Amino acid sequence: MLKMICLTAALGLALGSTATAADLTFHGRTVRASSAAEGGFQLHAPQGDVAIAAQPMRSRTDSVLFDALFALAQQEMDADRVDAIRDPAFNQGDPVPCDCFQTGERWPYVWTRDVSFAADLALSRLDPVRTRQSLQFKLSAARDGHTPGLFVAQDTGSGGSWPISSDRVVWFMAARGLLADRPFADKVWQALQATLAQDRAAVFDARIGLYRGETSFLDWREQTYPDWTRQDVRFIGESFALSTNVLHYQALRLAERLARERGDARASDYAGWADALATQINARFWREDAGQYMSYIGDAAHPVPYAKYDLLAISLGVLADVFPADRARRALASYPAVEGGSPVVWPQEAQQPIYHNRAVWPFVSAYALRAARRLDDAARIQLEIESLMRGTALAGSNMENYEMRRLAVHVDEGALSGPVVNSPRQLWSVAGYLSMVLEGVFGVEADGSVAPKLPTALVPQLFGKRGSIELDDGTTRYVLKRPRKLDGVLLVAKNIVRKNNTVTVQLMAVPGRAEPRSAAPAPVSAAAYAPTTPAAPKPVKRGKTWSIPIPASHVLWLDGREVTTAPPLSLRDDGHQHCLSLTRREGTLESLHSPMTCVGPQQRLPGTATWRWSATQPTRVRIRLRYDNPNGPINTGVTAAVKQLVAQCPGQPAQRATVVMPHSVGPQESTAAEFDLPKGRCRFTLEEGFNMSALVHFATYNGGKGGRDGVLNQAKVSALLIAPIAPAAEPAR
Repeated sequence: MLKMICLTAALGLALGSTATAADLTFHGRTVRASSAAEGGFQLHAPQGDVAIAAQPMRSRTDSVLFDALFALAQQEMDADRVDAIRDPAFNQGDPVPCDCFQTGERWPYVWTRDVSFAADLALSRLDPVRTRQSLQFKLSAARDGHTPGLFVAQDTGSGGSWPISSDRVVWFMAARGLLADRPFADKVWQALQATLAQDRAAVFDARIGLYRGETSFLDWREQTYPDWTRQDVRFIGESFALSTNVLHYQALRLAERLARERGDARASDYAGWADALATQINARFWREDAGQYMSYIGDAAHPVPYAKYDLLAISLGVLADVFPADRARRALASYPAVEGGSPVVWPQEAQQPIYHNRAVWPFVSAYALRAARRLDDAARIQLEIESLMRGTALAGSNMENYEMRRLAVHVDEGALSGPVVNSPRQLWSVAGYLSMVLEGVFGVEADGSVAPKLPTALVPQLFGKRGSIELDDGTTRYVLKRPRKLDGVLLVAKNIVRKNNTVTVQLMAVPGRAEPRSAAPAPVSAAAYAPTTPAAPKPVKRGKTWSIPIPASHVLWLDGREVTTAPPLSLRDDGHQHCLSLTRREGTLESLHSPMTCVGPQQRLPGTATWRWSATQPTRVRIRLRYDNPNGPINTGVTAAVKQLVAQCPGQPAQRATVVMPHSVGPQESTAAEFDLPKGRCRFTLEEGFNMSALVHFATYNGGKGGRDGVLNQAKVSALLIAPIAPAAEPAR
């Protein structure tokens, strides 16, 4: 279903495509770099000249442009070093002292996922002290003074933040490279214990075996989720995202490692959880007909596959070694590309403006480059290196994102214009560029090891007639020596000689890897639009049977599975609730799912805090609350209401499950809790939970409720909705 487009034509407009290696021409725009006094450079970009001062690290190649852009990334990294940060939504917009990295020219604050990805890509190795300080700014104790532990802050976001968004564990991926500092390592261990325990209780689904929550970084919901989530994010909080689960896997592995180092018996628990999570990731997200891992799947009530794929999730999975090798190679090799590089999502959405949709994000390209190096994928390595260079050169800065075809910082298409939001010297873009040079070209890893994997197709641009190219990082000089023969697709180390502060690598050409021939799906365009999302199914009940029409070119899904019987579907009332949705198929492309429709018995129990219900026999039930949470807008805030629903039944201990009531536009339904109830009368009550407003970190928040005015974890509950469902399968192990 997916196939990376032929790169030959796209890469023809590459470095050195004009008169000299100082020039780059792409989509009718030309950039030129020249050397300046005292080791600096001048970048002559379409929007004007950019002066670049001499920098601590230098590359020496046959491309003045390459050397200049490496210096520019360092210059922009330095510009993002600040002694105070600010945001209108915090501290009344006044400066907050912090020797930190700010997020970008237009984002002068520290955000959890931005600084974490940037740290993991390059900042931890280049400025560990400031990176630690930036990360520590996102750690917080609870405001109540008695809840133990340190927690990673989930920034303001969809439906009032965590646990609708639950990718804050990316912080631990960043922290891995900074553990040499013992006091910081102790804080990491404290935060791991508390944050993982909280996530295990609130967002882990034991039956599905995955963590719930929004896709990491792709947090503008209608850009990648169905448009019906625009005003109702409950589904997002109940669905399961590949990227967020891979990040939890990485956090669990770090917890296992630190627990073992400290002789903590929980090491085996963390290891077991990580092993089980890896198994479920591969079982639940892999889609064989696409040769891809899906970006997200439906909720536990209806865990349907979604025909949406994202490059960051795939790259993170490759780098975490969570995918089997053959699937990892298939997924990355077949991920679509365009002239500008790799779009961050596929397929595109026709009615959405350019932002995540139809866009290249440099930090994601840098992760794809890392993944391609892991898999010896020469074509993808070349694509991402050239994409990163082109975007930065044409913009004269390491921008937040680009329109995917032209690598433009803005394309005028009326209501669909974009990228809608953009910023120069975006921190994770800067870090991605530095990672590209250090690792992607010179093969220098954070631990000092050297393992170049340079596509031979880049030799004319980088080497020219030179016998070698060099990287001087201020401490060590790395020299890559050109081989006599270029009879392969990748240049790797033949031998490495270390002498004093110089590392000399003799390169040799090797074939590289290819995608398994038998696994190659049919080619499609990276710019392809998904079919329009259909309306919800419309069941018609006659007696004890529902008839569900299936329109032409549509697929009906029942309780998470595709219905293969001839339309219409006849569904007999068996006393259980069943959930349905529709997708539309056009050729090899499939739409996102319609809203879910559920049929079957459901009782509404009015009330606000206590309910009673009797079962005539042992019954498994799915419970939601009818509520209204007007405490913030749909797209931001920290006041998603998080409660514990407690079921107290005769003859068994109390059962508890987390129920989330995100910001809403009027009354709607909460996330679901499922219980196995015995025969008899049960009592249901709500207990207090925990949301992000409970953290000290948000005590200065003034962009909405739950900040300066105190902790707020409330919603207006009007009823409890209870429905019998089929007995559960064994929980995922």
